Amino acid sequence: MNESVNKAIKTRLSEAKEVLIASHVRPDGDAVGALLGLGLAIQQSNKKVQMVLADGVPSSFKHLEGAEQIKTAIDGKFDTFITVDCADFKRTGKPFESIGQPDINIDHHVTNEKFGRINLIEGQEVATSAILTNYLPMWGFQITKPIAAALLTGIITDTLGFRTSNVTPESMRQVATLMETGVDMPELYMRGLVRRSYPATRYWGTGLSKLERKSGIVWGTLTLADRKAAGYSGNDDADLINVISAIDGFKVGMIFVEQSDHRVKISWRALEPGIDVSPIAKFFGGGGHAAAAGADVEGTLDEVQTNVLRKTQETLSL
Repeated sequence: MNESVNKAIKTRLSEAKEVLIASHVRPDGDAVGALLGLGLAIQQSNKKVQMVLADGVPSSFKHLEGAEQIKTAIDGKFDTFITVDCADFKRTGKPFESIGQPDINIDHHVTNEKFGRINLIEGQEVATSAILTNYLPMWGFQITKPIAAALLTGIITDTLGFRTSNVTPESMRQVATLMETGVDMPELYMRGLVRRSYPATRYWGTGLSKLERKSGIVWGTLTLADRKAAGYSGNDDADLINVISAIDGFKVGMIFVEQSDHRVKISWRALEPGIDVSPIAKFFGGGGHAAAAGADVEGTLDEVQTNVLRKTQETLSL
């Protein structure tokens, strides 16, 4: 724990009157959970809080109390700007391009570029929501049941239901602390990781039908046409990467998701101990962890896929 950073954040939050909180584009459970958990906590002090996600809240997390407050654009002034779960500032998206440097940057990605005025980066934590579970009480905030539900969702989803290699006894103690508020952990688990809409499931089917493999890598591809045919409204992979990560006999799992802005979203997962996929993501302008990383790359699907697969093979000597 960095005590000077802890004190600096506590002071800044106590002085703030109007707070803007953001997380990354194509938000996952930890982005939503950390954003919502911190935002609801700060609201307890009768401060004005704007919670903004450029791509909005995925349907899997709209059940969380307070999710309806999350907007897709900045509305009004603020005196304190906070980012959560963002390894680099550009991942916040277009609404924040002209905002300037965040006052506080809270994250658990080891590739974080420390772009805030105050940076609380703890790469050993399983989720940014786990960091907030530890620090919110120290900053003078009570973790109420709605806050606990948001933070627990972040931890559950970023650990794939406590299946990632970085889960520790401390991680489970954090979960226990949150459960003691009365939240229904099994229900949050089901909503965050298991249940999927009919369009999302059809989208999965398309991706799974096009699986490919080569040199220890297994990957799926989702095109704009696939998304339209399935009726899926998101611009992510509907967490199909988690299914690909469960395929036995490979060293790396990947997915390529075509975007409408002449870009391709790539996710990597290390399927064996000792493999670090974060340098590959970093090379392509992304980031993440040893076991899980991602990037958004400009170009056509074919050219991006060719270049990324080649670089992945070269980097990992596959």
